[in-house]
Amino acid sequence: MPVVAELATAAALICLDPGHNTVPAVGRQTEPIGPGSSVRKIKDGGGAPGEAPVALAIALKTRTLLRAAGYRVAMTRGEHPYAGGNIARASFCNARHAALMLRIHADGSSNTTLHGAQTLYPALHRGWTDDIYTRSLRAARVVQDAVVRSTGALNLGLVRRSDLTGFNWANVPAILVETGFMTNPVERQRLQSAAYQLRVARGLVAGTESFVKP
Repeated sequence: MPVVAELATAAALICLDPGHNTVPAVGRQTEPIGPGSSVRKIKDGGGAPGEAPVALAIALKTRTLLRAAGYRVAMTRGEHPYAGGNIARASFCNARHAALMLRIHADGSSNTTLHGAQTLYPALHRGWTDDIYTRSLRAARVVQDAVVRSTGALNLGLVRRSDLTGFNWANVPAILVETGFMTNPVERQRLQSAAYQLRVARGLVAGTESFVKP
């Protein structure tokens, strides 16, 4: 009698992409905004002051929680300066067939009273994002709701973006969470605190769990 072996299904992989901290000489370079496009963008404008370490701290806490929940996790960068652009970040997640590319940022504005969290998702563009649009929008909805519930931050909702290289080159569902405004003194202090970073991370994980099971 033949023996049938069941193959274990690998856990879903979440690709965390903490924003910025690109080597300045690389960040000033340009790259096509999407496959085949003549429009070019700089690889990294640097972000809001203090954003890069906050994004990394939240990503590291999120990684710990995701692993504890049974997910596999890959991160586009760590503490060392990043030597690529947003095409490279998307390609990193594509190569790993991520169930979700979760981009972690914090916002900035000349209006220092602005505060709150919002989630960006890819605009529908045939040949670029049509294969990931629906799933990315669904991920954006559940992650945004979960982050707001976990942190109590003002809900600034969802923002559709057609100009983000990291979205236009992604072949896996991709969203970008602006976790708060570094330019708002009160929110900046929160974002720099380990306790609040953990609340953000818990929200990111809860939203991820709503989108895809381990």
